[in-house]
Amino acid sequence: MNVLEQSEENLPHLYRHTPARVALGRTGHSLPTQRLLEFNLDHARARDAVYSHFDWGNMESQLTVLGLPSVRLQSQAADRREYLLRPDYGRTLSQDSRREIQNLEQPENHLCIVIADGLSAVAVNTHAGEVVRLLLEKIRAVNWRLAPVSLVEQGRVAIADEIGEVLRSEISLILIGERPGLTSPHSLGAYLTHRPCSGLTDERRNCVSNIRPDGLSYERAAEKIFYLLQEMKHHQLSGVGLKDRFSAKGNSING
Repeated sequence: MNVLEQSEENLPHLYRHTPARVALGRTGHSLPTQRLLEFNLDHARARDAVYSHFDWGNMESQLTVLGLPSVRLQSQAADRREYLLRPDYGRTLSQDSRREIQNLEQPENHLCIVIADGLSAVAVNTHAGEVVRLLLEKIRAVNWRLAPVSLVEQGRVAIADEIGEVLRSEISLILIGERPGLTSPHSLGAYLTHRPCSGLTDERRNCVSNIRPDGLSYERAAEKIFYLLQEMKHHQLSGVGLKDRFSAKGNSING
């Protein structure tokens, strides 16, 4: 049996373990029509995710059921076009939104949760509520004080730094739609920062990514996030200086 025949025998095994495009075949110098149509469909789904809309009402309803107050906020990006062309606008609150949370006169708290549309509002609409529900069970068990949940339209990761600073939170957690891929247009990411404040850079954050049924499950994501929250509080830091031993503790995120 030659190398090519051996590779072809392994294809069914690969298909079971990855949605990646492997061995698509060839018709002349191009892809088979079916494979090309599948690619175009996935590309369209990814593009649609970028332009999807945050379902404010549904998210507020889910938080109300959990007993969590929330506040609607807006970044400096006035619309989707500006959000995509000016990433810096998505990292900062609009003046009206900043005044709104300043007027809350929020006492010091352990955690502020931010939910932002990011680059895939459909990911947030689909996954964020359940992740918050599972995480909240763990947070309430240790009696942490929570700030009102911030719901941000046209937001990027760093906007949680400003929100956490204004709300006087020890740790900020933002759940946000990740950049869509051709096999994952609705993947949710979580970014955590100890002592958030404006101007921080990415090395000060920890990330839990690919949260979705076909990736990191809601349950494992909530466990991982809660583990990081506890480690941040214990060590008083976040980012590259925080040693992530989640898997080493027997809590492998791969199940």
